[in-house]
Amino acid sequence: MKKLAIVILNWNGVDMMRQYLPSVLENSVGDVIVADNASTDGSVEMLQREFPEVPVVVLEQNFGFADGYNRALAQLDGYEYFLLLNSDVEIRQKAWDAPLVKYMDDHPECAACQPKLLSLREPVKFEYAGAAGGFMDKYGYPFCRGRVMDTVEKDEGQYDEIVPLLWATGAALMVRASDWQASGGLDARFFAHMEEIDLCWRLRTMGKSIVCISDSTAYHLGGATLNQGNPRKTFLNFRNNLLMLYKNLPDQELKSVMRVRCFLDYLAAFQFLLKGDTKNFAAVFKARRAFAKMRPGFDKDRRHIQQLRQNERVPERVEFSLLWQYYVKGKKTFKALMESRRS
Repeated sequence: MKKLAIVILNWNGVDMMRQYLPSVLENSVGDVIVADNASTDGSVEMLQREFPEVPVVVLEQNFGFADGYNRALAQLDGYEYFLLLNSDVEIRQKAWDAPLVKYMDDHPECAACQPKLLSLREPVKFEYAGAAGGFMDKYGYPFCRGRVMDTVEKDEGQYDEIVPLLWATGAALMVRASDWQASGGLDARFFAHMEEIDLCWRLRTMGKSIVCISDSTAYHLGGATLNQGNPRKTFLNFRNNLLMLYKNLPDQELKSVMRVRCFLDYLAAFQFLLKGDTKNFAAVFKARRAFAKMRPGFDKDRRHIQQLRQNERVPERVEFSLLWQYYVKGKKTFKALMESRRS
């Protein structure tokens, strides 16, 4: 069996591929493969011309992040691990993927892991998309060791300890192939955003562990597809977060959490409106309507997840409200949040 396939999903990212792919090729132990989501910018032709040693899986249309990876990985046989890597990630560490492989080899209960993710723009800081691994609050708001809401910390080794996580970043997500297949992979209906959190939550519910390996480091540009504040991104984040909650919440929490989220979503919408941002205001309402329309199609998934449940509640989904802790109590870092949790 082959050990590791590092799969970079590309869509109209010819310049990023040309800029960042060489660092991945130079510093990786695993096999590097590009999956192309029907790009129209000459990406495939450039790869064949300038990187002929890199296999390219060509998809017939843009299936988005979620189903693009599902379809690409389905074509890769015989690998023990997959590493899903964003096209805007630069690697500066020789054999950066080796510590990830070693940990997974030594810990068969671990389904997924990530490297420490630092900012390519400010390398002394963590990167927003995943930092040193992810948690979630009671109402579905994700946060990371090193990034809480919009507060991003400097990396001073404070989160180098390996601890259980709820989710690992989709920017550099390594997953055991057998667990990927058992879980069903990413939910194609999400298209993009929140799909890796949904996958990891399902894996944790099944009793698997997820960690960040700080001996491995990657640098992420971030926002390369949709910038923060883009209405399309707002729509996908709100809709997919609700779908994820509906799928994965324990039965006894479903109604109460979804009622609170309804209030919080409309509060967020009107905050956009007060700022004069009518497009994002509309995106939240559109996301709520889309969720209501799609929800019946997730009933079967929800029943299946409840049947597979190995733990009543995943502990990395904490009991407090992140919004209350951050905006009212002023807890701006992961350490401060965890201290308030203990108190």
